[in-house]
Amino acid sequence: MNAPEILKASVSAELPPSENNPRNSEGDFAQLKNGSILFAYSKYHGSSSEDEAPCDIAGMISYDNGNSFEHLEKPLVTAKEHNTQNIMSVSFCRLNDGTLCLFYLAKFAPNSVYYMRRIDEENLTLGEAETCIELDNDIYYVVNNCRICKLPDGRLLVPAAVHKVNRDGDTERGEYFGSCRIFGCDADGKNWQAVSPFIEMPNPAHSETGLQEPGISILPDGRLHAYFRTDRCFQFEAFSSDEGKSWSAPVPSRFTSPESPMLIAKNPYSQKYYAIWNPVPNYNGRISEKVWCHAGRFPFVIAQSENGTDFSDFAFIEDIPEHGYCYPAVHFLNESEMLLSYCCGGKDDGKCLSRTRIRKIMFKI
Repeated sequence: MNAPEILKASVSAELPPSENNPRNSEGDFAQLKNGSILFAYSKYHGSSSEDEAPCDIAGMISYDNGNSFEHLEKPLVTAKEHNTQNIMSVSFCRLNDGTLCLFYLAKFAPNSVYYMRRIDEENLTLGEAETCIELDNDIYYVVNNCRICKLPDGRLLVPAAVHKVNRDGDTERGEYFGSCRIFGCDADGKNWQAVSPFIEMPNPAHSETGLQEPGISILPDGRLHAYFRTDRCFQFEAFSSDEGKSWSAPVPSRFTSPESPMLIAKNPYSQKYYAIWNPVPNYNGRISEKVWCHAGRFPFVIAQSENGTDFSDFAFIEDIPEHGYCYPAVHFLNESEMLLSYCCGGKDDGKCLSRTRIRKIMFKI
């Protein structure tokens, strides 16, 4: 299969950092029942852009099929609602009964909880927080944005990175080395529980990061395909034939990569799969200067597939040096158009996570 041919890639919205708003990052899209498109994202406030710094979930809405977006006057959710200072990493999913739900991670240092909220689409108000992944004093969970997997029968799966909490004297933090566990619920969004055992990095002595920031796609034959960020110059992958209960041993995939997440998404109109990632890891003398900006997260590319495993060559989305591109989210408008959001900060922004961009991309069919 040939690489996707991009006919047009216009910018629909840009979210740069500003005074008292040092970071705008990872988000997700949802089409509302009235046809408008909602985009939710992590909006930091105060002076720090670090992952644990004060952050709420803000929103933008498009009434013109993603050509432009308007800011909502109020946050969708505030961290204060959970008596903490940081909530982030949003995902949307619509249940079988038509209810739109918002998912996000709330941090209670050194632990975290993953929540679901049912949305009143007329007023854009949220129902009570329902716990998907409960507080565990020994574990810090990470769930990326745009990560909910909906099975054909409507049940939901959430792939979570698992980081054991290390208590060293007065310091409490999540260990950097990760494994993975899949959580799931019924089609009505109830009865959340762990679905899988822990999925571990093979040969862990050869990795400093383990398996991080997992995602899941559903293949045409019904198998599940999980992929993981690693420090081994590749995204690793594993497969499940029993709806996530058990998994093959993770192995390197075809996707070369730095320590940066990938997204695989299926277009429901064309049935094509699209992979979005950074294809060049830190090797052969390429140094990422991680202390500031891009952490090796460029260029930013897209490839396509008919079966979800055999992907084409890639096409470039972004390739500006001294910028980093990561944490994508996708919303398909039709068989040839998508909305794509991603972090895109450069040196002037402080780090790649500080700025987010939304592009409307048209492909040749």
